[in-house]
Amino acid sequence: MICLGTMNFGTATDRATAFRLLDVFTGSGGRAVDTANCYASWDGTGDESELTIGAWLRDRGARDRIRLATKVGGRPVPGGALMDFEGLSPSAIRSAVEDSLRRLGTDHVDVCFAHLMDPAVPPSDTLGAFEELVAAGKIREIGLSNHDLDLVRQAGTRITWLQQRHSYLQPMPGASFGPQKILTPEMAGYAREAGLNVQGYSPLLSGAYTRPDRAFWPHYDHPGTGSRLVALRKVAGDLGVSGNRVVLAWMLAAAPPVEPVIGVSSEAQLADCLAATELVLSDEHLRCLEAA
Repeated sequence: MICLGTMNFGTATDRATAFRLLDVFTGSGGRAVDTANCYASWDGTGDESELTIGAWLRDRGARDRIRLATKVGGRPVPGGALMDFEGLSPSAIRSAVEDSLRRLGTDHVDVCFAHLMDPAVPPSDTLGAFEELVAAGKIREIGLSNHDLDLVRQAGTRITWLQQRHSYLQPMPGASFGPQKILTPEMAGYAREAGLNVQGYSPLLSGAYTRPDRAFWPHYDHPGTGSRLVALRKVAGDLGVSGNRVVLAWMLAAAPPVEPVIGVSSEAQLADCLAATELVLSDEHLRCLEAA
């Protein structure tokens, strides 16, 4: 399954376009939609994505047709410093979830993620607040996003979802994405053992795989990148498909499967991504991709 990310809905992607994308996505069998209570606060208030989805759900009567996920904890504090977020205290979580439900126009979300780590709050307090909301029927499942492996392990069976930054190209060891955390091999192994559902965001690296006007971030400027790009282009050429499609199919073929969270701004981009669910990579192609 592929999940539709909605970071720019209501801001860079206007409401009419967002509605069309949601219509095409669900009309093609897509059912997983991802948002957060802070998207895209750098271009607006942070309310826009949830408000846009809520308006679409109401207009289309589509709430029962999608798996709706949002995230809390990463909303900037008004007037605060650059990295001053609402955090994951029980009171912040309760307030944020209520606000998200209001914007989304629903009485529950199917998955609610703790968006960023909050070292100031004991994980047991954060998870306890989420569990209270599960008991109240306001969220169905709990997830962690952008968390280190130690905290994921501490959460144990209290969580069922994990969302991290992930793509075919691997960043150089020690590369930092700030509060964003990558899906490491060790974390993927733990997720497989624990039976966690895993999602990977930014899978297409802002279009850098296929668009000559988009450069890869410096995080990927190391010797391993070249060989992986050669392998990716070979497989894409063999199959006559875009590199993007191969990247998404590779993620879906992983163990455990990694559900890509895609961000698109046009129906053509969306169609290419959705076609990845029909792309079966042969053992030979998988070996080629993994050997690089």
